[in-house]
Amino acid sequence: MGPAEAAHAIRVEVVWVPVPHDVRRIQLTLPAGATAREALLASGLLAEFPGLVDAAMGVWGRNCDGDQPLRDLDRVELYRPLTVDPKEARRLRHRRTPALGGGAAARMKA
Repeated sequence: MGPAEAAHAIRVEVVWVPVPHDVRRIQLTLPAGATAREALLASGLLAEFPGLVDAAMGVWGRNCDGDQPLRDLDRVELYRPLTVDPKEARRLRHRRTPALGGGAAARMKA
């Protein structure tokens, strides 16, 4: 990329967590006007994780589609599908909590 193109470039980060505690962060320089999908393609993650082509994505925690234009210093996040309903997970944690009625408030009283 020459000086003229660098003046019209943006820096973005693509983040993917394939499993807990394994964070993949790829820093990219893309042409201005690049989209979230273009950032995913440029990241090289699709070579290792081909299923990401249909992954849900967002920019700074806000869901977006692949056509979302990016700005300088944006972070594109790729999301795994939920394996457990969050409400059900809370119920299960509550049932496993010992005595005092369970929950965080009960643990704070102890």
